[in-house]
Amino acid sequence: MTEQNTADPAPEAAVPAGEPRVQAPAPDPAPDPAPAPAAPKDRRKLYAALRWTAAAAVFAAVASGVAYGIAGAERTDVPGLSTESDGRWTYPTLSKPALPAGAAPAVPEGSRGAETHYAPLTGLLLPAPEGSAPDAGLKADANQLVSADAFLEEYAPDGRAKLKTELEYEGLRQIAARGWTTPDGTRTRVYLLRFHAAGFVDAFHGCTYDTRLTGAPALETDAEWSAVRSSQPVVTDQHVAGYPVGLGSTDISLYQEPRPAGGDEQTRLGCLQAGDVQAVIVQTRKGGVATVPFHQTVILQSQLLS
Repeated sequence: MTEQNTADPAPEAAVPAGEPRVQAPAPDPAPDPAPAPAAPKDRRKLYAALRWTAAAAVFAAVASGVAYGIAGAERTDVPGLSTESDGRWTYPTLSKPALPAGAAPAVPEGSRGAETHYAPLTGLLLPAPEGSAPDAGLKADANQLVSADAFLEEYAPDGRAKLKTELEYEGLRQIAARGWTTPDGTRTRVYLLRFHAAGFVDAFHGCTYDTRLTGAPALETDAEWSAVRSSQPVVTDQHVAGYPVGLGSTDISLYQEPRPAGGDEQTRLGCLQAGDVQAVIVQTRKGGVATVPFHQTVILQSQLLS
């Protein structure tokens, strides 16, 4: 038998009986090799990507700020979005006066033409617009009440006697008035005539097509107002100059003096019938009364009486 030169493995150390066998810990894995440095071309691409990301972030922030500024600004403060004024006046917020305790509402449900206004007459007067000056020539007392003679000064002298007789015998109770002048030279006077009942208002002839006012011997129908009314004959709540017109309880007729030549003064007349109250609105201005503020004044006074 031939002898072999291979040595037998060394025998493991004997482990006493009853003791656990302890194995030697495995060697730590070799660390990953360090990444190779980026080539110059790859670094340029990385820097370009970072620059575009930063630029996009800045653009988004600026855009958000601009959008917030536009959303929070008034329309008239944003160039290109401002709305040109149509000439209307700025009036205080309207509010109807409180009724006396136990009084019926001004417009009973379903009783057109039979309305009775229980609120103080002066409380139903339209307030003057912002920036206007009180009309010093208006002959009203401290309670905004005027006499029939003071009211009749708005009419041509040869027609005053007849109108005064009508007022005396046709149930006139009182007249309230307010007047103002705006910076553009428009002079406005609003008169509210309260009668004993709505039927007496129908008998008043001081606010018609044939009315002759001081300085305005002839009137014609306000064509622009008539066009709006005729275009929607069955609608009871129309909008003129941006304001709703409650035609269900107020009858409105508007007239104007033919526009004068040479820049002379023009007069416009507004007539409103609301139950037991007749409103007479007179506006005058050298060179012509502007349409929008005249219609606006009539509409807002109508709202207070409706």
